[in-house]
Order: sequence, then C-alpha cells, then structure tokens
Amino acid sequence: MKVVIIGQDPYHGPGQAHGLCFSVNDGVAFPPSLQNIFKEIQSDLGSPIPTSGNLTRWANQGVLLLNATLTVRAHQAGSHQRRGWEEFTDAAIRILAEQREHIVFILWGAYAQKKGAFIDRNKHLVLASAHPSPLSAYNGFFGNKHFSHTNEYLQAHGKTPIEW
Repeated sequence: MKVVIIGQDPYHGPGQAHGLCFSVNDGVAFPPSLQNIFKEIQSDLGSPIPTSGNLTRWANQGVLLLNATLTVRAHQAGSHQRRGWEEFTDAAIRILAEQREHIVFILWGAYAQKKGAFIDRNKHLVLASAHPSPLSAYNGFFGNKHFSHTNEYLQAHGKTPIEW
C-alpha cells in the first residue's frame, strides 16, 4: 500500500460502480469527477487521457481507492451514509495510518478531509484539495499537482512511482 485515495460513496448511475472509488468499468462513460481527475493528470504529468476509466491499473500498483460508504441506492448519492460503513472505513484508514509509514493519503473535498484529519503528517504525506466534482474542481482541484507530488514523495522514500 503506497497511496490511499478516499472517496465519498460509489457512483450511483446504472453500471457505474465497481468497487474502487472514482473508477468505472471498461466501456462505461467517464463520470464528471473522473473526467476532471484525468484532466488534472494530463495537466500535471503530460499523460494522455486514457480510453478506460477502470482504475484497477492503479490498485495493482498499490493505490487503495476507498469510498467512505461502500454502497448506495441507485440514483441517490449519499443514500447509505451513516449506516455503519463509516465506522469500518475509518478503522481501515486508522490502521493504515498507525501501522504503516510513508503512505500518501489523497483527500479531495471536505468530506475526505474530515475522514483523514487524524493522520500523522510527520509519518505520511497528506494531500488535500477541493473535490474533482464539476461543482468544486475550479476551487483548487485543478492545479493541485497531487499526482506529481505523490510520485516525488514515493521516490524520495524508495518506492516506485505510480503510472497514473
């Protein structure tokens, strides 16, 4: 585990969610937040926008893509919040933060930032900005350079950078 990206809840459109935050299966149109993530990667690293929104390729490199809430009712964002998932995901984040070192925690938006407030910044790199949603991306997500900062930190600590 090298990087943890914390999302809020799964995409709620038909066929969108598949277990990794911000990710969609091959052939599924990119939701707006994912489009903005890819735009930031392109701007930050010069990488072309991929043809697939399936982020399994990141997970295979040590990126945990964790939603705070692991289920959602169709077409109802946030519908399964405060039903116990947060206790589970908070515990997972806490264990990683306490028992590991030099993890990059990426917290986009106020919700993720609250979930990661307890992470020891002397032990880990915590990158926080606005959420990639079209509602907030221009308020600090675009230009945050989280992808290059992540790779610089990983390399500085003897870890292989992520191929975003």
